[in-house]
Amino acid sequence: MRVEHKEGYEDRHGHDATMFGWPRRRRASAALTVVSFVAFGVFAAALSPLFAQAPAIPKVEFDDAIKQALDRNPTVGQAATAIGRAESLLEQSRAATRFNISASALNLTLDHSRGFEGLVTQPIDQATFGANVTYPFLAFSRWAAVAQAKDQVDVAKFSVADVRRAIAESAAEAYLAVITAHRQVDVDERALAAAQAHLDFAQKRLDAGAGSRVNQLRAAGEVSTDQSRLETTRLGVLKAQEALGVLLVAGGPVDVGAEPSFDLPAGTSDQDISGRTDLQLQIANQHAAEHVFKDSKKDWYPVASASFVPQIVEPAGLFQPSKTWSLSISLTQPIFTGGLQKALARERQIAVDFSKLAVAAVDNQAKSDVRVAEQSVQSYVRSSASARTAADQANQVLQITTTAFEVGATTNIEVIDAQRSARDAETAATQADDAVRRARLDLLVALGKFPR
Repeated sequence: MRVEHKEGYEDRHGHDATMFGWPRRRRASAALTVVSFVAFGVFAAALSPLFAQAPAIPKVEFDDAIKQALDRNPTVGQAATAIGRAESLLEQSRAATRFNISASALNLTLDHSRGFEGLVTQPIDQATFGANVTYPFLAFSRWAAVAQAKDQVDVAKFSVADVRRAIAESAAEAYLAVITAHRQVDVDERALAAAQAHLDFAQKRLDAGAGSRVNQLRAAGEVSTDQSRLETTRLGVLKAQEALGVLLVAGGPVDVGAEPSFDLPAGTSDQDISGRTDLQLQIANQHAAEHVFKDSKKDWYPVASASFVPQIVEPAGLFQPSKTWSLSISLTQPIFTGGLQKALARERQIAVDFSKLAVAAVDNQAKSDVRVAEQSVQSYVRSSASARTAADQANQVLQITTTAFEVGATTNIEVIDAQRSARDAETAATQADDAVRRARLDLLVALGKFPR
């Protein structure tokens, strides 16, 4: 009995049994191979100048990256200007409590001298030189303003510290992103190498007349898919390097060196979180608001100042001696301000209440961050171990399936499925490792121990 096979049909041994025979399939395969090599040659020739001209990307270690970000990032410099402004306001408030000395000069020219009975009371031309020395010897509200200005300097310093923490955290995350991108490239390169080996084997079987066109196309399709994935992940590396370069103000992409080790303290749940810069900033704001409110009563205290004015008149007039001086003392006591002081006291009390709520909110969130970060580290460590075990098992399945296919015990569909499973498992393991590193970093940040 004669059995006819349709085109593309495979028998149980994976042999092509088409009615068109071997010659046509071999000619098509050879033509495809030639076209592939020609296309690859044209593509490589077009890209070779780009690779030849690509400059080497500098590498930086983790600690150096953090230091460089803190030293160069303009956001830190912008925040640091707040300290200068606060110190300037402090000097202004101090100046209001110190001696104030001024000098004056006046020349008066008249159309003619003034006088009576032959006596000159006002010369035609007269110069007056004087000085004024003023000192507020009783100024409670001004003295309180100096202490309040000092509080604002402390607030500005804590604000800068919090900005530095945010920049350092962003730089660390960018550094870890580059590491993850590199590892994903390694995963995709291994997947491409496995797919290419399978394609080479399928091509050899096809050329020897023992394989099928369908097997070769399936293997080639998997190679193309892995090549596309590899291009995407390589672009992801470049983007991550550029993001790190922006944070480091390096003027271009920056590559990473060794993986950082985030050593965690024991008993993290019981650790003191007072080192968190955001908590320190809110506490400083609360202290400053309480200080202002406490000093509200000093607005009712009297203000007294003394003024000494020496004067020289040349030439002297009849009623104007040549050298004179005067000393005046003034005392001011607020009695009624139209409700202004009461409104100011209420506003300052509201500021105190708001600052207390802000401290409570940050403290509550900080403690939650520590608990979540600690549990995340433990969970991601377990997940990473499971993902790595799954990746090892998937690679073993791939090896067994490939060996079985080479002896005709299975089909290439199972090999391709095993390749995809191994690739996906390796990707999941890489992502799990990255999650562990990020969780450790988050825990150090939550405890206020990063940056050191």
